[in-house]
Amino acid sequence: MPSPAGFGEVTVSASWNKVVSAGTGTAPPCESDVQHDGVERVETLYRAHHDWLLGWIMRRLGCRETAADLMHDTFFRLLQHAPPASLREPRAYLSTVARGLTIDWIRRAELNRLYLDHLARLAPAHQPSEEDRIVLLDLIVQIDRMLDRLKPRAKAALMMSRLERMPYPEIASALEVSISTVEKDIALALKHCYRLRFADQT
Repeated sequence: MPSPAGFGEVTVSASWNKVVSAGTGTAPPCESDVQHDGVERVETLYRAHHDWLLGWIMRRLGCRETAADLMHDTFFRLLQHAPPASLREPRAYLSTVARGLTIDWIRRAELNRLYLDHLARLAPAHQPSEEDRIVLLDLIVQIDRMLDRLKPRAKAALMMSRLERMPYPEIASALEVSISTVEKDIALALKHCYRLRFADQT
């Protein structure tokens, strides 16, 4: 029977292998794509700080299972983009990467909640299939990210127009701009949406 310390080492090694081989459904980087020393640096960071990072994420989400997934995602991200050879503040570096992933997770969870609330108000005949729900949610998340790259005013104008069905004069009044400015802002936002929609076809 292995000692507790030995068992812990086996557990850590198995957990690290999960990072390398799985990620979150993304194909793992092959050896030709990732320098061996980069993998070693990430593994060293994992063995030294994975427990700390798990606690850091869990304090923000309150769910150990989700925190464990995001902790693994963080190190998997580092495998794709190896950290510098010399890190003076490794935990600050790890928390920066984890923070971005955590924010993305929270945003997706909130969008999913809003999406399910919307579906609950639809008649049964208009309910999308489970497969379509996943595709639509992914598209919603992409659009949300894309809109964040717009000027706040353009994003607000598009949301007022498409979600609240406000006419342009009311939007112009609410944003304290001219109607022509509203038209330009919405045209710009729709142009970005069009690019997103057909990005994989160009």
